[in-house]
Amino acid sequence: MTAEPFLFDEDEGGAFGAAPDDPVEELRALVALTLVPGVGPGRIRALLARFGSAQAALHAPVAALVQVPGIGMQTARRIAAFDDWDAVDAQFERAERVGATLIPAWDERFPPLLRQIYDPPALLWVRGELTPADDNAVAIVGTRRPTDYGLRTARQFAAALAREGVTVVSGLAYGIDAAAHRGALEGGGRTLAVLGSGVDRIYPSRHERLARAIMTQGALLSEFPLGAAPDAPNFPRRNRLISGLARAVLIVEAYETGGALITARLALEQNREVLAIPGALHNPASAGPNRLVRDSLARLVCSPDDVLEALGLGSAPSAPEPPPPPLSGLERQLYDALEPEPIHIDVLCERTGLDPSTALVYLLQLEFKGLVRQLAGKQFYRLQ
Repeated sequence: MTAEPFLFDEDEGGAFGAAPDDPVEELRALVALTLVPGVGPGRIRALLARFGSAQAALHAPVAALVQVPGIGMQTARRIAAFDDWDAVDAQFERAERVGATLIPAWDERFPPLLRQIYDPPALLWVRGELTPADDNAVAIVGTRRPTDYGLRTARQFAAALAREGVTVVSGLAYGIDAAAHRGALEGGGRTLAVLGSGVDRIYPSRHERLARAIMTQGALLSEFPLGAAPDAPNFPRRNRLISGLARAVLIVEAYETGGALITARLALEQNREVLAIPGALHNPASAGPNRLVRDSLARLVCSPDDVLEALGLGSAPSAPEPPPPPLSGLERQLYDALEPEPIHIDVLCERTGLDPSTALVYLLQLEFKGLVRQLAGKQFYRLQ
């Protein structure tokens, strides 16, 4: 499916890029349309194309509304009968309380890439800030039930890309999404989280702290009204925004069914590049990306440089890493015995000749120095 820009044919009622005569009232009318049951972004586009503004659409008679493609009699009557302006004002009051900004599709701040997709939103609620740098973005997505390998890979790729000025987009979910956001933050770069709820309803709630950090180095975005609950149907719908905001979508780990593969399919429909990190054949969480590569639907990537190349950025030179802190004799012995892949404490003791209690003391010191990380089951791996 070829992506179409979010502009209306002037013969059908004017371009969607023109600023309204009364911006405040037009925003209120636009929000009102989003609150009418059965009126989604596609129908809003059709209404604006026919009537030229949200205000005109709300004041149009039923006979005129039913002439709009996709607007049946029941929906036309709901639009014409809308009078819940208290609910509209409540949206703006909630936005002021949480520091959210409404960005309609005709606003110059609206992400240009998002205008190009087949079914763009009519508006975005944003907490944080969008910048022109976000035009250079990669979405990193995957399963909510990743392996340690998947978590580490998502975090490392996101951090490396963020250091090169690439904005990381994801969905704030458990697993790969959260790892991608955290990696981008650790890399000192920007990250955008697209929610399947209102931007004032952080889901999952355990990611409240992560969401606050994202707002300082990026933004939370949603097309859903403030206060909207994280209902299951919202998430496939929000996935088109995750892919639409990015130039490429990177699948880290995904089962053969799930939201990440939905995002990959949407990315292909939007003419976005789909990238996949391969995984072990016996790992069910790698079945999704492996299948995408097998079916020639995704480009296999093995490093952040491969992602930069797919974006046409080449492999930018990385800043030199700081020298590691000095190590004692036993610390150096353990560090040299470790690998980038997790190793059980018993294996380390066999390699070094240390007893477990001594090894654990020095492994803890290495962890404090940022050189080693411990996983569940007394497994350790080196970070540098």
